[in-house]
Amino acid sequence: MRKNFIAAVLAGLLIGSTAVSAAVYKVDVSHSNVGFKVKHMMISTVTGKFANFSGTYDLDKGQFKALSGHIKADSVDTGIQKRDDHLRSADFFDTAKFGDITFVMTSATKDKMTGNLSIRGITKKVTLDIDMGGVVEDPWGNQRSGFVLTGSINRKDYGLNWNKAIEAGGVVVGEEVKLVIEVEGIEE
Repeated sequence: MRKNFIAAVLAGLLIGSTAVSAAVYKVDVSHSNVGFKVKHMMISTVTGKFANFSGTYDLDKGQFKALSGHIKADSVDTGIQKRDDHLRSADFFDTAKFGDITFVMTSATKDKMTGNLSIRGITKKVTLDIDMGGVVEDPWGNQRSGFVLTGSINRKDYGLNWNKAIEAGGVVVGEEVKLVIEVEGIEE
């Protein structure tokens, strides 16, 4: 009888802890960053970010079960207005025609996340590295989690083809774009 009672209590605790540890989070944009880096003139790096983005994700015991993100392409910001206007043009994002960039996770392990990235209406499979920050309770009693996704894409795979050759050899804009997505989410 005592063994059955202990087994029932343990089962209840396990079921309860599973329910508590599974959570859906909304990206807290004031504590998150969607950034990128790309080579310029083959000798330096330009960094940029997107100011307008949103997303949700589902975590269970530190493992991603789902994740989706949405970026407004016209919110690109490299700190130089002329360059940002060029990035919004048909040479790059063509934001008048393709306003949204999206990512939807298709699978994840502890260290890698794979999903479909759509830019300019072109969708490609991308795998990103996961650096999980953890889950905490904030001073107001909300559950928060944080992580960083990193990886790279070839911009030409998404129709971002503009470039110019330079006299010394090479091109103005590198093809590889490094992605750095730093996220803090709050449980919904």
